[in-house]
Amino acid sequence: MKTTIKFTVAALFSATMTLFAGLAEAQTTKEEFLAKWENGKQFTLDVLDKMPETELDFKPDPEAMSFKEQIHHIAESIVGISKGFLKGADNAPAIELATASKADLAKFVAATYDYGTATVKALSDADAAEKIEVFGTTTVSRRQVEALLMDHCTHHRGSAIAYLRFKGIAPPEFVGF
Repeated sequence: MKTTIKFTVAALFSATMTLFAGLAEAQTTKEEFLAKWENGKQFTLDVLDKMPETELDFKPDPEAMSFKEQIHHIAESIVGISKGFLKGADNAPAIELATASKADLAKFVAATYDYGTATVKALSDADAAEKIEVFGTTTVSRRQVEALLMDHCTHHRGSAIAYLRFKGIAPPEFVGF
């Protein structure tokens, strides 16, 4: 019985992902993506700003990333995915997390979002539509990689917001557009 349920759930999940993968390919124009991307940049900076510098190393569980690591992971992923799959330039921003202050981290986050912006702007429509292999497991368009990058940033920013709430800090208001 458990095996049947697991198989059914897995099959439904796979079918749903396949359906949405096809639909996601052209959900937004480059301009719409970049407007939402800029909004995400500001929201990430606002979330970072809310956490006191003395609490940056807070983690709700010993196995979890710290707040600082969550924010850093967002920025590092922008660089890694942009360089690895979106033809990002070699002049990507970098930071030494261990010694970074909150102000240093904010500058790094802003710089990586700007790097992501420049990377997406530089992609031609043909480049964005080109199918590439990602993570050695699937083939998708670069436009789908852009959507993945946005989702990834949102996921980790959401974790950082949960950390704020855990510490009794009200997160910044969400702005959708």
